[in-house]
Amino acid sequence: MNIKSHKDFFSGLMFMGFGVAFAWGSSSYTIGSGARMGPGYFPLVLGILLALLGGVITFKALVVETVDGNKIGRIAWKPLFFIIAANLVFGAMLGGLPSIHLPPMGMIVGIYALTCIASLAGDGFKPLEVLLLATVLAAVSYLAFIVLLKLQFPVWPAFITT
Repeated sequence: MNIKSHKDFFSGLMFMGFGVAFAWGSSSYTIGSGARMGPGYFPLVLGILLALLGGVITFKALVVETVDGNKIGRIAWKPLFFIIAANLVFGAMLGGLPSIHLPPMGMIVGIYALTCIASLAGDGFKPLEVLLLATVLAAVSYLAFIVLLKLQFPVWPAFITT
């Protein structure tokens, strides 16, 4: 077997792995039918489609010739760390962490923290642009999730709202 595009090959394997995991995970739920879908129907269909897409990408990586073999480069550790950290901090700020006595800080503060931490993943940090982006994201998120969808989760820090 001669891999002609390493990036596509491993991307296809990743898609197939996630697809199989979703399909397998949905097997513990009621699947239902197309007319009466159960809670496992969407993850099953999504998993199957993802696995099929991964199969097509993997096959293409084995058949279609590329110029340099599309070798996989070094892992970008800095962006990987800051993007994952930003999401973890957002989750902790949204719901709080009782184990370390961190009260829920709410969606608005969480979005500002998420945006500021994620912006550190890039090469240039421009504070004004980051704060402007965070403000727009917070306003749009508030409008979409609180006003339009009427979701019930903390918007402001717990010590302000109580």
